[in-house]
Amino acid sequence: MEFADILQDLKKGIYHPIYLLQGEEPYFIDIISDYIEKNVLTDAEKGFNQTVFYGKDSDAINIAESSMRFPMMASKQVIIVKEAQSLNKIELLSSYAEKPLASTILVLAYKYKTVDARSKLVKAIKKNGVILTTKKLYENQVPGWIDSYLKSHNYSITPQAAQLLTSFLGTDLSKVANELNKLVIAVKDSNKITPEHIEKNIGISKDFNLIELQTALGDKDVLRANKIINYFGANPTLNPIQKTIAGLYFYYSKLFTYHFLKDKSERSAAAELRVSPYFVRDYINAAKKYSPTKLYEIMGILREYDLKSKGLNVSTMVDTADLQKEMIYKILH
Repeated sequence: MEFADILQDLKKGIYHPIYLLQGEEPYFIDIISDYIEKNVLTDAEKGFNQTVFYGKDSDAINIAESSMRFPMMASKQVIIVKEAQSLNKIELLSSYAEKPLASTILVLAYKYKTVDARSKLVKAIKKNGVILTTKKLYENQVPGWIDSYLKSHNYSITPQAAQLLTSFLGTDLSKVANELNKLVIAVKDSNKITPEHIEKNIGISKDFNLIELQTALGDKDVLRANKIINYFGANPTLNPIQKTIAGLYFYYSKLFTYHFLKDKSERSAAAELRVSPYFVRDYINAAKKYSPTKLYEIMGILREYDLKSKGLNVSTMVDTADLQKEMIYKILH
């Protein structure tokens, strides 16, 4: 089942005997596990009927035996196994999964990996319960997720602001959601979040950030690019050189890829490059200003300065601010 369908069923009081919540993205696993932990039973019922195990400190036989108990003065009991990926011999739960109690809700929070799909356990849970397999979002998918998340809270966000947050926070959805919750509380004068709101409440400059640097470089705006990289050098904690290099490598590799697309239409390019349709025209225009040969050279420059930033291939310690200025100069000339 999909995440949204599982959560909707839970809110309707539709429960299944076993939930296997697995995969690379822990955010979705935590949301469902936490909802079950907080909402299925009343506070009075939880004392006798809710048990939380931790994988590394538990064994599968004990969990199975606990799951076979009947609830006391309640219609359900809840068994939650957190960090189930650390549970030794989890496959021993397969016998229980083949004949689970209808009065037990067993939740296996199996983070960062998946149980072998060929195992008896997975086959039994497919038959008698629910399996959610999560995947990390690609960076180009995060702005859309941010937009959907805020809509569920009756807020909206500009594309620039969503991209700015993604560039700064990355693909860690728990971290992104935490910052969005702060914004929803802080923004009282408007239900639409803008780059100005982000700058004021999170501390990300709306004018001096990686997205603006990419735009300046894409336009070959030497003055603007140098202003931004000077700001980065003066604020290294917020703008570490390794993060800048990684972002620029990601950016220029997409420009390089664009040159070799068979279909260079905006819709096709957005899909192939995995960039937001809102920003794809900027990528197309930037690609026209850089030949494949120059782009190949730039990616070599970025690799060179990545090594230098880590102290390799340099005779003495070099200030990262100077490294960044030198790197941008070579990119633009």
